[in-house]
Amino acid sequence: MSGRSFGASTPRATSPKTFDAYPRVEIDIESLGLRNPRRPKNSELKLVRMLKSVINRFKYYYKLHPVLVFLLSLSFGVTILTLISLYENRVRLANNYRKFNATPGIYPLPKLENLVMVAGHSVYTSSDCGKVDSENSWFLESYQKHPGQAATFLAHIKEGVEVAAKDNQSLLLFSGGETRKDAGPRSEAQSYWLVAESKGWFGEGYVRDRALTEEHARDSFENLLFSVCRFREVTGTYPLNITVVSYDFKEERFAQLHRLAIGFPASRFYYVGTPASATSEDSAKKGESLVRSQFEKDPYGCLSSLHHKKLRRDPFHRSIPYPNGCPEIEGLFKYCGSSLYDGPLPWG
Repeated sequence: MSGRSFGASTPRATSPKTFDAYPRVEIDIESLGLRNPRRPKNSELKLVRMLKSVINRFKYYYKLHPVLVFLLSLSFGVTILTLISLYENRVRLANNYRKFNATPGIYPLPKLENLVMVAGHSVYTSSDCGKVDSENSWFLESYQKHPGQAATFLAHIKEGVEVAAKDNQSLLLFSGGETRKDAGPRSEAQSYWLVAESKGWFGEGYVRDRALTEEHARDSFENLLFSVCRFREVTGTYPLNITVVSYDFKEERFAQLHRLAIGFPASRFYYVGTPASATSEDSAKKGESLVRSQFEKDPYGCLSSLHHKKLRRDPFHRSIPYPNGCPEIEGLFKYCGSSLYDGPLPWG
C-alpha cells in the first residue's frame, strides 16, 4: 500500500470542500440559540411593506374623506411643530442659563449668585431711627397691633443681614411696595433698608454694598417673583439658590406654594423663619391658614380675593416695571390660572 493518503490520486481532493447540506447559522451567545443572519433583511422587507400599507391606507381614506383627512393631517403637523418649538425653547433657555452678558459696567453686581430675600410686612413712619423696636414707629394694620410686633420686623431684618453675611456671593433684597396709603409714599423695602442702616448692619457693614430693595411687591407671591426679577436686573442672571426670611408660620406658603408656582427647584430653596410675637401667634396662624388655602386654589393670586387684596395694597397706583428686567420669564409674569405654569423657565 502506498504511503499517500486516501484519495490523493485525485488532484481536487487536496482542497477540502464546504459541506452545505444544512443552512448556515450563527450562534447567539446571549440567547443560547441559533440566529439566522438573513433575518435582518426580512425585517427590512417587513418594514417597507408596512410603510407601503400605511401609505395605501392613507390614500384610500383620503379619497373617501379628503377634507377630514386634510384637517387631521394639518392638526397633526401643527402639534408636531408646537412640540418641537417648545422643546427648542427649553433647550435654548437651559443652554443660556447663567450665560447672559453680565459684564462689569452693564450690571452693578454681576458676580453674585445667590438671593437672600426678606419679605416686608410694614412701613417705618418715625423720623427717629432710634425707636425701631417701638410699635408707634411703624404703620400697623389692626391685626398687627400687638405688643412685640415691631421686634419681629427687626428680627427679620437682622436675620436677613446675618444670612447674607455668611455668603459673600449673595444679594440681599428687602422686598415690599408702598402698600399703606396713610403711611405715605414710603415702601416697606426702603423702611427695612433704613432700619438696617440705622443699626449699622448689625456689625456686618460689608453687607451694605450688596443690599438693595425691591419696591413693588404687594403680597408674598410677588415678594418672591419680583425679587427673582430684581436679581436679574442687578446681576444679569438668575439666582442659583434662594433663601427667604419671614415668619416661621409662613414657611409652607413660601417653600411649597410660591416655590412651586415659579417652578424653582426645592433642592436650591431655603427658608429662615422667625416666630411671631407671643400675643399674636394664635391669631396669626389662623389667618395664615386662610391665606394658604386661598393660594392653593389661586397660586398666582390673580383670580380670587387675593387679586383684590393686591389692588388695595397699591394706593398710589405704582406702575410695575417687571418683566422688562427679566424677559426670559415674561411668560410666568403674564400667566394667570389655577394650575401651575408649564412654560419654559431658566432654572427648570
